[in-house]
Amino acid sequence: MDVFKNDFRCITMDQRNASGGESTGPIPVDDPWGAFADDQLGLMDHLGIRQFFFMGYCIGGPFAMKLMERAPQRVVAAVLCQPVGHRPGNPDYMYNSGKNVWAKEFRERRADVPVETIEKYLHNLYRLRPDFVYSVSRDFARTCQTPMLVLPDDVAAHPLQTSIDIASLCPNAEITMFPWKDPPELKARTINRVRTFLKAHQTV
Repeated sequence: MDVFKNDFRCITMDQRNASGGESTGPIPVDDPWGAFADDQLGLMDHLGIRQFFFMGYCIGGPFAMKLMERAPQRVVAAVLCQPVGHRPGNPDYMYNSGKNVWAKEFRERRADVPVETIEKYLHNLYRLRPDFVYSVSRDFARTCQTPMLVLPDDVAAHPLQTSIDIASLCPNAEITMFPWKDPPELKARTINRVRTFLKAHQTV
């Protein structure tokens, strides 16, 4: 936020049910990725913002892809930084992380929510579509015309292959070199590339 606040109006939301967050709401078991998109679009509606850039970190990668599927006319361009994705060699990493980290913290605040509800929610997030970025299909990615810039990572939750697949499938996607965070001079160049990418797609 500090890096880009002088270039753009930067908005971040207290995502429903986020770890450490203060927002509350029902657990949207039946369509969790759609519920995230509805929340995010609802915030933009509340602020009177029709079109916007979307910069997603970690789970924000699947958020971005679902938003581009749900409201392609509103997302002008997107930056996907270290996107979460399915790892075939460790297919339940995200499910287990949600169960062992997020769910434990959440249950301390919301003991009224049954464990079975949380498990079904995590199942529908990470097991219902065990491929790619979880939130959309590869077929959608092939048709997605939204300009996007992908900043790869390669840790358990952020497989390098996921970033490569996004950049390969989406017609208007670019990808930075990897790794891009070290040395500091390279990280600074990557930040400037993000800034240049977004400014190139600014509307009047």
